[in-house]
Amino acid sequence: MNDSTKPVDTASSEEREDLVPIFIMGKRYLVPATLTIQKAMEYAGYQLLRGCGCRGGICGACATVYRLPGNYKIEIGLACQTVVQPNMYLTQIPFFPVNKARYNLEELKPGAESIHKLYPEIFRCVACNTCTKSCPMDVEVMDYINAAIRGDVALAATLSFDCIQCGLCTARCPGELPQYHIGQLARRLNGRYITPPAEHLNERVKQVEDQKYEDALKSLMQTEIDQLKKLYVEREYEPDVADEFWTPQDKSYI
Repeated sequence: MNDSTKPVDTASSEEREDLVPIFIMGKRYLVPATLTIQKAMEYAGYQLLRGCGCRGGICGACATVYRLPGNYKIEIGLACQTVVQPNMYLTQIPFFPVNKARYNLEELKPGAESIHKLYPEIFRCVACNTCTKSCPMDVEVMDYINAAIRGDVALAATLSFDCIQCGLCTARCPGELPQYHIGQLARRLNGRYITPPAEHLNERVKQVEDQKYEDALKSLMQTEIDQLKKLYVEREYEPDVADEFWTPQDKSYI
């Protein structure tokens, strides 16, 4: 959600050619044509106190719907990534009051029964594919819902992996399915019961429990801020093309 402060004086900006009109919650503002919706809202005088999230297309907190002049179609996007267009009418979608099942993962089984019991509305899916068309991340939403219906938890988890929980699929779904919560359940079941455990992760957890890194952490906590900045700037970077076996030259902390 967004709380508005005093908006900019659009009247004094009417002659600026680099500005375009947009409508936020029905009110007209002039904003630079190069801004994203999120930055345009701030330019117009809105303070984004909630729902601004990561600002990088990851958290899904800035789901937005908008319509362009002369077009009946409702468009979708993330406010942090979508660039404004002249005369677009837009509004953000806050938390959507969709069904979110409560469960203890340790008491579930990785199959169709668990999904069907927690989300029986999944059978209301009519395969219209509106959910997929509404996804700003190009996730094949209908496909992972179909996989969940069949009980193919691993496939549902894989297909929904890029979901950012924005809720736009649910907001547009005629069957009122909580697609993104179903996908999240599939990923949790897959991670807990189907994906083989990572031995290196278990080894690292044991090292942490054995307090292998306590001395290093205490040393960093006692280091002056300027020295911390120096250590950060001079740290060894992992190469962009490094394979999974890459390790730093200084192995004292691994």
